[in-house]
Amino acid sequence: MLALASENKNVRKSSEDWLPVKNIENSTIITYGNNKVSGVKITPKNIFILDDSSQNSVLISLKNFYNMIDFEFWLVVADRPVDISIYISQLQLELNSTPNQAIRKLILQDIEKCNTFINNNVVDTEYYFLFKEKDDDKLQKKIRLLINGLATCGLNAKQVSNDDLRVILDNFLNGGQTTEFGTVIPV
Repeated sequence: MLALASENKNVRKSSEDWLPVKNIENSTIITYGNNKVSGVKITPKNIFILDDSSQNSVLISLKNFYNMIDFEFWLVVADRPVDISIYISQLQLELNSTPNQAIRKLILQDIEKCNTFINNNVVDTEYYFLFKEKDDDKLQKKIRLLINGLATCGLNAKQVSNDDLRVILDNFLNGGQTTEFGTVIPV
C-alpha cells in the first residue's frame, strides 16, 4: 500500500485533468456535472471610427443590454491565429497567370505583406458571451436573448461553434498556442 501511495505522488497531472469537461458537441461544452456551457460569438466592430453621437448610442445600448441580462455570464476574449493560406494560394495563382509586370509587382507586394503577417503571428481577437445551463430550452432562449440584445446595439452575434469552444479552451489551457496533444477532443 505504501508503494502505491508513493507512486501516485509522482503522477503529474495537466490542467485539463482539473477541468470538468466531458465533451464538446452541438455548440456546447458538456461538463461532468451535466451543465452545458454555450454562448455567442460577437463580430468585432470598431465604434471609435463612428461620430460621437453614434459612439454614445452604441455605448448606451450596451449598458442597457448588460443591465438586461439576468443570469451569470462570462465575457471572454480569445485570440485565434489568422489563416491566410488560401488567400496566399490565390495570389500565387494570379501571379503565375498575369503577364502584366505592374500587376505582378502589386501581387508580389501583397504576398510579402501576407508573409509578414505569418512571420509575426498575427491573430484575430474574438469576443464571446458564455454561460452555463442544464436545460436545453433555457440554453437556446438565452442564446436568442443575447443575439437579439446585441443586435439592438448594432453588433452581429451568432451561436458559438464547437471549433470556437475549442479555441477558447486552447487559449485558457495553452496560452493561445494551438496544440494537437492534450486538448479537449470529443470521444
